[in-house]
Amino acid sequence: MRTISHFINGQSVTRAGAVTTPVYDPITGQVQASMEHGDAALLAEAVAAARAAQPAWAANNPQQRARGIFKFKTLIEEHKQELVHLMSSEHGKMLGDSMGELQRGLDVVEFMCGVPHLQKGDFTQGAGPGVNAYSIREPLGVVAGIPPFNFPGMIPLWMLAPAIAVGNAIILKPSERTPTAAVRLVELAHEAGVPPGIVNIVLGAEDVGQAITDHPDIKAVSLIGSTAVAKSAYARGASHGKRMQCLGGAKNHGVILPDADLDQAIADILAGAFGSAGERCMAMPVIVPVGRKTADAVRERLVQEIPKLQIGPFTDPNAQMGPIVTPANKKKIEGYIQLAVDEGAELVIDGRGRTLPGHEEGFFLWPTLIDHATRSMKSYQDEIFGPVLQIVRAETFEEALSYPNFHHEGNAVTVFTQSGDAAQRFVAEVAVGMVGVNFPLPTPVGYYSHGGWKDSAFGDLNQYGDDSIRFFTRTKNVTQRWPRGGPATGL
Repeated sequence: MRTISHFINGQSVTRAGAVTTPVYDPITGQVQASMEHGDAALLAEAVAAARAAQPAWAANNPQQRARGIFKFKTLIEEHKQELVHLMSSEHGKMLGDSMGELQRGLDVVEFMCGVPHLQKGDFTQGAGPGVNAYSIREPLGVVAGIPPFNFPGMIPLWMLAPAIAVGNAIILKPSERTPTAAVRLVELAHEAGVPPGIVNIVLGAEDVGQAITDHPDIKAVSLIGSTAVAKSAYARGASHGKRMQCLGGAKNHGVILPDADLDQAIADILAGAFGSAGERCMAMPVIVPVGRKTADAVRERLVQEIPKLQIGPFTDPNAQMGPIVTPANKKKIEGYIQLAVDEGAELVIDGRGRTLPGHEEGFFLWPTLIDHATRSMKSYQDEIFGPVLQIVRAETFEEALSYPNFHHEGNAVTVFTQSGDAAQRFVAEVAVGMVGVNFPLPTPVGYYSHGGWKDSAFGDLNQYGDDSIRFFTRTKNVTQRWPRGGPATGL
C-alpha cells in the first residue's frame, strides 16, 4: 500500500513506527493509502529548516523569486493530468471539477509572477523640508498554511504561492483526507528551483494544527475549515501574537426574483448545489424564491431535473457528481437530512439509501431536495456540506434579502434577476462578502481576493490577490533627512 510521507528541507521524510491514517478511495470504499502523522517534534524540525533557509531566499531580488514562481507554474501545467487524477482519486470529484480547481490555483500562481510590482512600497519626496518618506514590504519569516480537504490542489496554491513569492518560507499541513496533491505540488516547487527548506509539508491532524498555531517561530497562519475550527484557530493563534487568516463555513443563498431567467437559474442552481457533491464552500445549498408562483415553478423544475443528474465515479465520462469523501462525512450529511425532516421540512427528493451498481461500497449519496425550510431550523442554520438543496420561501424582495443578511455566515450569495435596478439594490444591501449576479459560484478571479463576512472569516485580510501580499508581509515605514553640506561632501 502506498505511504504518504512528509516533505521537509527538500526531501521526503518518514518516521519508523509513526501513527498512520487511512486515505480512502471514495469510489470503492477501500483504503488506497496510508498517511503518516507528524507531531510537534517533527514540526519543530521543519520550522528549523525553514528558518535556516528563509533569509537567503528573501535576499534574492524580486525578479529572481518571480522566475522561480514562473517555473513552478510551468511544471504544474506540465503535470496537470497527474495532479487532477490525484485530486479526484482522493476526493471523488469529477475530473472536470478537479481541472477547474487546479486552474483557479494556477491563476493565483500566475498573478504572483508579478511579485516585483506587487511587493513595491511607496515613496514621497519632500514629505517635509529636506525629508523623504518611504515604505518597505518585508517578508514575515516562517509562515504556515492549513488547507481543507475539499480543494486539495487549489487552496495549497492560494497559500503557498503568495507566501514564498514575497520571500517567506512555508509549512503546509494538508487535510488528512486528501493529502497527496499538496505533497506533489511541494515536490514540483522544489523541482522548479525553490531552495530546500522554503516549502515543507508536515502531515497530521488537529494536534499538528494546534502545534502550528502555538509555535513561536511561525509568524502567520492561513487556514480554511469549518466555522468552529476557523474561530478556534484564530483565537488560539492570535493569543500567541500571530497574524491569522482563518476562513470558516458557508451557507450560501441563491435568491430568485420573479423576473429571473428560469432556464438559466435552474441550470446554475443544479451546478451550484450538486457540483463536487456539494462539498465546497462556494456551493449553493439554499435557494430563496420570491413569491409562491416563483417557488412552485422552481420546485417543479428541480423535481424534473434532479433525477436526470448522472451519479458515478470520476472515471465515467458521463457522470456529473461523484461520491462523498469519507464514510464519516456521508453519515453526517445523512444525519442533517433526517434532522430537516424531524424539524418539519418537506423531503421532496431523498438521496439516501441508494447504491451504485459495481460500486456498492463507495460513499455515494444522491442529490436531495428539501422544501419549506425555515430560518429557525438547525438544518438551515448549519452548513451541511453535501448534495442537499433546501428551499426557503419568501414573499417579498425584502424578506428574501433578510435570509442572507441575518444568517450568521456571510460567505457568498447570488441573485437571479433580469432587472438591473433590483440587482444593484441587492448588491448594495446584502451583508455578504462575495456576491454573484446571475452567477452561481462567485469566486473572485485571481487578481481580486477571496473571503466572506461574519462567521465565514476571522481576520481582516482575505485569500490571494493584493490582500495576500499584505498578509504575508509587514510594512516598514522610513522617514529620512540628510543634512545639506558638511566636510564629507564639500557642498
